[in-house]
Amino acid sequence: MQDVNMPPSIPFDAAGTARMLLRTTRSGALATIDRETGAPFGSLVTVATDVDGSPVVLLSGLSAHTANLDADPRASILLARTGKGDPLAHPRLTVTGRMEPCDADRVRPRFLARHPKAELYVDFPDFGFRRLAIDAAHLNGGFARAARLGAKDILTDLSGAEALIAAEAGAVAHVNEDHADAIGLYATRLAGAPSGPWRATGLDPDGIDMAAGDLTCRVSFPERITDAGALRRVLVKLAAEARAAGTAEATES
Repeated sequence: MQDVNMPPSIPFDAAGTARMLLRTTRSGALATIDRETGAPFGSLVTVATDVDGSPVVLLSGLSAHTANLDADPRASILLARTGKGDPLAHPRLTVTGRMEPCDADRVRPRFLARHPKAELYVDFPDFGFRRLAIDAAHLNGGFARAARLGAKDILTDLSGAEALIAAEAGAVAHVNEDHADAIGLYATRLAGAPSGPWRATGLDPDGIDMAAGDLTCRVSFPERITDAGALRRVLVKLAAEARAAGTAEATES
């Protein structure tokens, strides 16, 4: 996984950093327009992503931000990575657009994989999923690193990937049930994450998302994939790379 706090001498990959923040951040600050005053209204929400990377939230119809969105769907979400030291030294991404209802059957398993405790209330009658249709984004990657980005810069191209999207839920279940060891290797040896009970939470043409408790990470695929056969091949390749990385570390030590 790319280190977004790298020295200035290393080229700054703004789009790559933004995509990683989109895919790995579990909560964000949702800004809506107050339906009574027109003033900005900020609230904390849990966030997952649709297959293309668009932020997905689960909102109660009784909440103020939902009432605001019903009156005016324009919104933004601030996604920030936290860590030690100055908070402003860490990357953050603001995505702007319009909140819209989305296909609950598609986003529900992705959201619950990222936020399993939401299982307690996801079926309450007043709760529903909404998706931010991104118009633009602004990335601050740390001091002296900022970029304005368009939706095409940060979202995953789904053209021709219908077969992969249809197979996603089954593929995620399969790798978690039968290849948990490989998922752990992807997370620790390819993404540089700490050891833990890692599991896949989603797949898309560009990569695989994983979680272990409150921790998240993502591994990008070496090439874009669009069907289950290509997915199997690339996962086998990544597992081999991860095992080779472990062998190399053991040899060096």
